[in-house]
Amino acid sequence: MAGNIVRWEPLREIVSLREAMDRLFEESVVGPRWTSLWSTENGSTLAMDVYENENAFVVTAPVPGVKLEEVEITITGNTLVVKGETKAEHTEEKGNYLRQELRYGSFQRSMTLPLDVEGTKAEAVFENGVLTLTLPKAEAVKPKSIKINVR
Repeated sequence: MAGNIVRWEPLREIVSLREAMDRLFEESVVGPRWTSLWSTENGSTLAMDVYENENAFVVTAPVPGVKLEEVEITITGNTLVVKGETKAEHTEEKGNYLRQELRYGSFQRSMTLPLDVEGTKAEAVFENGVLTLTLPKAEAVKPKSIKINVR
């Protein structure tokens, strides 16, 4: 009686589990739905770049296809909120879509800045589909230099 003896390798089962977990992670997080300017779950989020200089925070956000009057910007203390909406223009029947990747609907982004800003002196520029906000820091939080007198 010759039987087949299969050697048991417990690591083989662990490796296949890890490969399954890697595939699951890639499909759910790294997949195409995370590659757009807006995420599509529960009201959308706007992508933003924020940098700081001595006097202000500068925020840039791509908002292609959005009209200026469809964007609302509010500042409360050190919290910035940008929201708006893009609307699909359905002027004619376009046939059966093979892919439809343009995103329409509302978006919103709320961001807490590390310091208070002066909302009344904030500036917004909308150029070539990019919104640029300049948010001056509040006077109370700007660094002040003190001259030292030698005696």
